[in-house]
Formats: sequence, structure tokens, C-alpha cells
Amino acid sequence: MDRVDDLVIGTGQAGKPLAGALAESGRRVVVVEAHDRVGGTCVLTGCTPTKAMVASARVAHLARRAADYGVEIGDVSIDLGRVRERKRTVVDDFSSGSRRGLEKHDTLELVFGFARFTGERRVEVDLRAGGRRTLEAERVFVNTGTRNRVLPLDGLDAVPWLDNASIMELDEVPEHLIVLGGGFIGLEFGQMFRRFGAEVTIVEAAGRLVGREDPEVSEALRKMLDDDGIAIRLDSRAAAVTRHGAGVRLTVETEAGEASIAGSHLLMAVGRVPATEGLGTDAAGIERTDRGFIRVNERLETTAEGVWALGDVNGGPPFTHIAYDDFRIVQRNLLEAAAPFGSGPATRDDRLVPYTLFTDPQLGRIGLTETQAREAGHAVRIAHLPMTRVARAIETDETRGFMKAVVDGDTDRILGAAILGPEGGEVATILQLAMMGDLPWTRLRDTALSHPTWGESLNNLFTTLE
Repeated sequence: MDRVDDLVIGTGQAGKPLAGALAESGRRVVVVEAHDRVGGTCVLTGCTPTKAMVASARVAHLARRAADYGVEIGDVSIDLGRVRERKRTVVDDFSSGSRRGLEKHDTLELVFGFARFTGERRVEVDLRAGGRRTLEAERVFVNTGTRNRVLPLDGLDAVPWLDNASIMELDEVPEHLIVLGGGFIGLEFGQMFRRFGAEVTIVEAAGRLVGREDPEVSEALRKMLDDDGIAIRLDSRAAAVTRHGAGVRLTVETEAGEASIAGSHLLMAVGRVPATEGLGTDAAGIERTDRGFIRVNERLETTAEGVWALGDVNGGPPFTHIAYDDFRIVQRNLLEAAAPFGSGPATRDDRLVPYTLFTDPQLGRIGLTETQAREAGHAVRIAHLPMTRVARAIETDETRGFMKAVVDGDTDRILGAAILGPEGGEVATILQLAMMGDLPWTRLRDTALSHPTWGESLNNLFTTLE
């Protein structure tokens, strides 16, 4: 048995930087990674590859619109194999850079294999190279992330289907892609492959897309995708799937009865589940929630002494930047001298959670929705500006969407915002900083911002405050 100071399971956006910080402090660290590459979901099958392919899809979209700008370029064709190779190059660069960053530490050892707890802070690793290794650590940090959720559909075992990783390995554009799920993953891939030239149908069991958002946002996204030529089937619960020639036929249940959709490819995009299967959490005394996520407190400590869980596996907001913030919390609490913002206890309580849906245009979000603000009892005031009134949007001929901010009428503080428009995530970041600085909405209305930028539109947004 090998005894080490710290054991990190997973090299995602929390595990990797934490392992490096622990090694820098002089502790002996072992990092166990189940995949054959470093980087976690974000780098290998999530943010990095999908946004690389989204960029290719946007170029195709703009190329088809070239005549709108007075540019004649002829027919546009897609070489999906080249799109895939570009994506692979970006992923390989990110992953190899992350691996080099870990291996530069003298007191850190990177091990590739599958870890499972066999006792308190004791782990057995089935090595990818063969054999088994047992490790015991003073502290253990779990950063195993999530995996694709699979609906238990009748007939699924007998048909080919895709997940978020395998769909990016296609070398030909599907004739007709059926997307199960109207959340972030489904919408991003649906629009992407529509722009690559596929017929696309998105099937969602609920009555609207991205149900976490205000109905106004959900409807605007539905209309936007409909304008792009994507078929949207709401209130349609997938029930069964069968082979249909070389493709698939999906049976859905609706209020009007059963219906079927035939397509060439099926994408399963109905959410994510925690990657804890086979981890042996019970043996370590680690409690999990009803949904299978590792239960943690505000400092990300599990119910087992000396064990922390960081990133998506702990059931927090499922975003890369939140996983990295989990790293910051643990770093500050355990390595105070190395913390960038001084020493002292850090928790995940009350942190702002921004996120961006990378459709085109983007949906940038921060803080409370209007619905949440009203439910919380705030004296809600709304600022609303369609992108057709934004100078930069008119100049670039990208006027789909709107900007919406939620303000507390008693304090004049910004409670949240939804920016559905080009670079919506960037504009939402400006609002996040204003919220962090406790600025009243009037400061954004009355501040001179560079013209003509997307951010400048905040001046006009806040002149519409109801």
C-alpha cells in the first residue's frame, strides 16, 4: 500500500488546479484519472470541443448570409471530417497542456486508472496499463464529474444512438438528426447540426425549452430555432425507439396520442448524472443525495472526514467556472498562504452563478430570473430592450433577441439579467461585475461606455426601466 498526503480523483477543472496547488505547497500528491487523457469533461467532451464546433457552424451560417452584407461567395459546403479534425486538434492542445502542467511538479504523480474507495480515505486503482494499486491518503478530493443521462426507452438497446461525445466524432452530416432534450446540450447541438446542413427535430417532454428560464426567454429561443428551420416538438415524451432502415424511428406520447418521428440519427441529450458508479462511496462513509450526487457542506466537505467533493459530482451548478470556483474555495481553506485573496474561511454560499447558452445568438444569464425575483418577494422592476434597438446589432445585422434586467425597486440594485443576443455572455458579465460591486442600475445607465459596442447597449437598456 502506498501512503500519500493527498489523493485527487479526476483531472477536471477543480481537480487539476487543486492537485498542482497542493504539490506546490510541498505535499506528496497522487492524481488518478479514469480516462486516457487529462482535462475532464470540459476539455475532452464538453466546453472545449463543442465550442470549437459551434464556431465552425457559425462560420457556415455567416457564409450563407454573405449576400446580406454585399459579399458574393457561391455555394457553401461542409466537410464535417475537417470540422472534427479541427476540434480534435484544439482538444489535444488543451489536454496535453494540462498534462504537462501536472507533470512539472516533483511531488505529484499522475496515475491513469479507475479508482474506488475500499475504506476511509483508502482507494484501489485498476490501472489502465494493467494491475492494481492501493493508495491511502491523509486527504482525498473527488472530482469525477458527470456523465450523459440515458433514458430507458423501449428498444434503445437495438438501435444506434449518440451522446454528447460520440456525435462530435461523426464524419458525415446526418440527414435528419432527432435530438432528445430541449436543454442546453440539445439546443447547442441542434442548431449546430442544422447549420451543418442536417434536418433537425428537437423533442422535449416539457411544455417549453430550457425550463429554468423565464417563459419569455424560452419562447424567444423556440422562435429563434424555428426560424432556423428546426422542428420543435414540445409536450412530447419519448416512449420507444425502433430501427427504421439505416436510421431510427422514435415514438412519442402527446396529449393528442402517440406519434412517430423517423430520422437518420438519434442524440440523447436529456441531462447529466453524477459519475459515482463504481466509486465505492459507501465503503468510505460518503453520503449521496437522492439523485446520486455526493453530499457536501458549504465548504465542500463530504460526510466522511478528510474527503471533499468538487465540481459537478457534488450537485452544484453544472458549469466549468463553478468547478474552478470550488477549487478556489478548497484552496483558500486549506492553503491560506497560497490563496490569491488573503486567508480565511471560504464557502459556496451566496456566490453569483453566471452561465451562457452557446446558441447563436447566445443567452447570457446572471442572478435571478423575473419569476424567481417575484417569488422571493422583491419589489420587481424590469428593464427590457429588443436587439432591434441596439446600434451594434443593427450595424452587424444580428438583431435577434433582447436584453432584460431585473431590478429591486426598493434598493435600486440589479437582481439578475438575461441577455439573448450576440455576445450575450460577455454583456451579462458586465452586469455580474456591477452586482458584485453593489452598483445601482443608474450607474450603468449614466456611465459613458465605448461606442458602438455590445456593452454600450446597457445605457439604453436601463432607460427602459418600468
